[in-house]
Amino acid sequence: MADKTEKTGAVATITSETGACQEEDLSYGVRTAETLLRLFPVGLCVAALAVMIKDSESNEYGSLTYSNITAFRFLVHANGILAGYSLLSAAFTAVPRTMTMSRAWTFFLLDQVLTYLILAAGAVATEVAFLTYKGDVAVTWSEACGTYGQFCKKATTSIIITFLVVICYVLLSLISSYRLFSKYDAPVGYRNKGIEIVDLGS
Repeated sequence: MADKTEKTGAVATITSETGACQEEDLSYGVRTAETLLRLFPVGLCVAALAVMIKDSESNEYGSLTYSNITAFRFLVHANGILAGYSLLSAAFTAVPRTMTMSRAWTFFLLDQVLTYLILAAGAVATEVAFLTYKGDVAVTWSEACGTYGQFCKKATTSIIITFLVVICYVLLSLISSYRLFSKYDAPVGYRNKGIEIVDLGS
């Protein structure tokens, strides 16, 4: 009887250790994936920013640069802010540390705010780019891309890259949202049904 009890205890210990190792491996994998996902927008933001800053064209009709258009300046500033934040947040998530409630809330709020910031910058720049291509007869705005074709192409490239950043930040917002709300207890009805919410934040 004693031998059977000892064997049962040994099996339970091994099972517990295996579960802990699996959880640790899962946390490491999630942390690595999130760090890479936070690093990826750095290059995209810098690329979008650099393309737009160099966007200028001169011809017999005059010169046009990104700084002449408020929406494009906004796009440059938004990409600069996100590049800095992405680098700092990637450095933070790369180091193993316990994700406290306050840290989870901080990441959640910052990810949400910056997602909407870059989305707004991309949306406004897209609208202005559309007007430069098509014009607006109702307000007697003529299209400009027939005259400044290279300028429009570079602006469009910068906007497309910016929307890739938006996709990355939508994913990051989902991750930070899940990490935050998984720290709260499930509703009583779900607990009674035996549904378990796994915390990937640690």
